[in-house]
Amino acid sequence: EMIKEIVANIKSDDLEILFRMDSGYFDEKIIETIESLGCKYLIKAKSYSTLTSQATNSSIVFVKGEEGRETTELYTKLVKWEKDRRFVVSRVLKPEKERAQLSLLEGSEYDYFFFVTNTTLLSEKVVIYYEKRGNAENYIKEAKYDMAVGHLLLKSFWANEAVFQMMMLSYNLFLLFKFDSLDSSEYRQQIKTFRLKYVFLAAKIIKTARYVIMKLSENYPYKGVYEKCLV
Repeated sequence: EMIKEIVANIKSDDLEILFRMDSGYFDEKIIETIESLGCKYLIKAKSYSTLTSQATNSSIVFVKGEEGRETTELYTKLVKWEKDRRFVVSRVLKPEKERAQLSLLEGSEYDYFFFVTNTTLLSEKVVIYYEKRGNAENYIKEAKYDMAVGHLLLKSFWANEAVFQMMMLSYNLFLLFKFDSLDSSEYRQQIKTFRLKYVFLAAKIIKTARYVIMKLSENYPYKGVYEKCLV
């Protein structure tokens, strides 16, 4: 139901939706739901014996790619599944110490990873695209812990939704600011670090008869970054 609601809220004629999911969503019912909605999916598969036995067969040809990665494809049906689907298999050599241990099993010198998808991406592109999910997880974690989007601040559901939307708007504006205005060495910082370096500045408050003045050191930390952003 959650998948159907997501699609109903964002689907349009010129928008292609792709669900990129971890192995917790590796289930044929979920896949069938996505297929019935006309959407694409890329899901990390569990290493069931049906897949590993085929992937380690000596007749399977792997294509060498980047970073020591080798990939191939299987069109197969798992036990209790209704039909064949496209599985992309990625393998990488185990660390040398692990490979030094003798094994009688074919292909035991490799670690294997499986992905099921209905996209038309090339095998290696499927793996690379899934690996980008880790970066998305970092954004989610940053929003959750540094922007407190995981907390319910009010009693009303709708009020909490409004607060959540404002938090996410603020977070996305912050990301745009980082990518647009900061150097590559700076924009990799998360919000918590950014606050400590650029927002939490030591200052002295001076009160006069008519004014309250905040005085910063003439050479306060990261002054150059401030001046660059203000230009």
